This record gives sequence, C-alpha cells and structure tokens, in this order.
Amino acid sequence: MNYPSVIAKLIEAQNLFDSNKYADCFAEAAVVVDEEQTYSGKDEIRNWINEANKKYRIVMEPIAYKSTQTTGILIAKISGTFEGSPVLLDYHFEITEDKINHLEITVNEI
Repeated sequence: MNYPSVIAKLIEAQNLFDSNKYADCFAEAAVVVDEEQTYSGKDEIRNWINEANKKYRIVMEPIAYKSTQTTGILIAKISGTFEGSPVLLDYHFEITEDKINHLEITVNEI
C-alpha cells in the first residue's frame, strides 16, 4: 500500500503505543477531530492519544489509502479493549511538508 511516510510513522507510533512519536507526526497547530471532540496543537493531541492508548490499547491495521495532492483517507481496522472491537475507521488527513495539519476520524460506512 502506498501512502505518505508521515502516515507510516503514525501507524508505527500507534502500534507501539508511543504518544510522543504519534504527536510528532503533526504540525504544531494541527487539529484532530475524533468522536465529536476537537484537539488542537501537539500537546492536546499527545494527551488525547496517550489517554486513548491507556484506556483502549488501540492497534491499527491499514486496509486502503486514497489520496489527492494534500489530502488522503486511510481506511484502517482498529482493534483494542473497547466494545465492538474491531471496527473500520476512516482517517481523513490534510498533510503539508510531511506533517499532518488536520485529521478527522470517522466510522467507515462501507
């Protein structure tokens, strides 16, 4: 599967439960939207993923990736210690200069 290196780094960081490496994939002023909550800036993103990792032990398995010049959608199978695991999620990325500026996570509707 062909996707930007920053997404490969994000997947690796997630599967290692490394919230610092995960946050390093984002621009300083990046925004993440997940479950109707918004997290702004690397510190909030780091705290959000750290708490999610502690609570759910989330593992990502990439399924497909579609892209344009600066946007992309990663479909990933997400498993962990949450009800309904595993689930397919869509990760909607905006990427500039190998950093994620915006990420919105939604349930895959296939």
